Amino acid sequence: MKNQTYVTAGMLTTALRWVAGWTYFSAFWRRLILENKLNPDEAGYIGEKFNHFLPNALGIKPLIEYLVSHPDALWWAMAVFTIVEGIVGLLFMLGIFTRLMSFGVLSLALGILLGSGWLGTTCLDEWQIGVLGVAAGFTIFLSGGGNFSLDNYFIRKNKTFTSKRWFLLLGSGELPWKETSIRKIALSGSVLIFGLTLFTNQYFHGGVYGKLHNLSVKPHVTISNPKIQNNALSFTVFRDEGADVYGSFLIGIQLKDEKGNLVFEKSQEELANLKAGNIQNEYVAKVKPGKHSLILPLGAKAKLYFNEGIPENLKGKFTLELLDISGAKWKADFTVK
Repeated sequence: MKNQTYVTAGMLTTALRWVAGWTYFSAFWRRLILENKLNPDEAGYIGEKFNHFLPNALGIKPLIEYLVSHPDALWWAMAVFTIVEGIVGLLFMLGIFTRLMSFGVLSLALGILLGSGWLGTTCLDEWQIGVLGVAAGFTIFLSGGGNFSLDNYFIRKNKTFTSKRWFLLLGSGELPWKETSIRKIALSGSVLIFGLTLFTNQYFHGGVYGKLHNLSVKPHVTISNPKIQNNALSFTVFRDEGADVYGSFLIGIQLKDEKGNLVFEKSQEELANLKAGNIQNEYVAKVKPGKHSLILPLGAKAKLYFNEGIPENLKGKFTLELLDISGAKWKADFTVK
């Protein structure tokens, strides 16, 4: 009777299991079957997409930064991640080792949530995918696969292994715990997941109290370490906000002294024709010249060098200003002694 309750519960969550499973299996299907998104030399490389997570990731930023700084390690990580998504998603839909796969779904969703929960231009896209994936994984762990799963097929066939404790924990069927323990796990897990939902909603978007914010709407560029040395201007740019599908297009660079006099300038045409030797990229998402501007993809970080046209023996306070094609400007003040 009690086992029948689990069969019914698993049956009622079938749609959730199939849809959640497809969201992960489809990632494998898109990247390797429909297109090859694991080729670093082609547009759409998944490693560059992963680089987009970096600027505002929660808790896992050091891991992301290490991977996007080491292209070989990044490729292996993306390949393994894609294969894991494919296996977990397929087995989850089929209902094979359903509870083990539900833990995989929960873990993958948590990674998405922490890495990209801040992304989404028109709504909270990645955050919603993450929190709902975590909740789906936990729910299916409690219910198991139900009628429409291969786990239950093996149970109906009275396979010996289906009565083992390990199968009940990793597959489907009646959980081998007391009812009071299951109630506590269901309640405490739900409270933790709801708490995670509220915390990340507030952290990424201010969605619980205070002012709402969306870091994916407008491009923003951080300027660091500006300096003039040996008659050369150098500084680091880091594109840390804005849409992941739309770059920042730099059309002007100006250097002014403390009186506002223009000391050095790069025009839109000059930036569009900037040589590779003037750009030192740090990550797989690269700052590069485009047809009409210097393109700064989301998550890209690069040191820019200019050793021509800089007046000699410059000293004093200066302001470096970058102009985006949207009209946005970013400034950094520094002193040359």
